[in-house]
Amino acid sequence: MLREQLQKLFPDHKEEVLAEESSSNIWLQDEPLLCKYEKRNGKPVTLIEGYTGADADFKILAKELKTHLGVGGSVKEEKIIIQGDYRDKIMVFLKGKGFKVKRVGG
Repeated sequence: MLREQLQKLFPDHKEEVLAEESSSNIWLQDEPLLCKYEKRNGKPVTLIEGYTGADADFKILAKELKTHLGVGGSVKEEKIIIQGDYRDKIMVFLKGKGFKVKRVGG
């Protein structure tokens, strides 16, 4: 609605789509990240593994994921563990960041 009003006020303006800059500058890799679903102690968890960059970048990525989803999780043994089954949302988020993602199982 606001865009339409602005377009009427400034008909000659061309809207530029700016590439969203990553605030963390996480290293992107060639190999896809693996997104898995498991049950641990009867509770669903989503695992992201296969990242070959720095540990600090992996922790930043985990924090961004947890904040985006509003859930808990941790980083252990080069895996991001997210509480709950959020494979679809995680895959969309990671693809938006520029990662290649592969869904494993189910």
